Amino acid sequence: MIPQYGEGFEGEGANVAHINSVLGLRDGPVGQAWATSLATPSAGHTRFVVVRQPNQPILPMTVFVNKATIDSDRHAALTWGAVQRGIVTGVDRAVNDGVIRGNLHRLALIIAVWVDPKADDADSLEVNNDIATYRALIQGAAPFET
Repeated sequence: MIPQYGEGFEGEGANVAHINSVLGLRDGPVGQAWATSLATPSAGHTRFVVVRQPNQPILPMTVFVNKATIDSDRHAALTWGAVQRGIVTGVDRAVNDGVIRGNLHRLALIIAVWVDPKADDADSLEVNNDIATYRALIQGAAPFET
């Protein structure tokens, strides 16, 4: 499988969602990048495995990389709550619709996410990140033309 790169954008203002995605094999360069990103957090940029609920990671295994520095408890709660739920929904939809195919246990997905520190609407963030994630995955799965 050739790594798939995508970008998705949805919404406006502080509750906008901007997603970058990289999907590939766990035993290839994407898997290496996945593990490296999880193992090398930086101040304000904690990487984490996306979960449906505690102890239940989604498939393909997905690492969440925040692009904005977490600057408040509210920003953290929205990032790890509503935004993560939106990503779960977007990835699940991509799997169910056949956008992501193959043995899900062999795949690694990196999702880089922008959450504006001024964001304030959990419902909008969840929906916007669902749509942006799905769009990024569709774009990544599109045939590459030179």
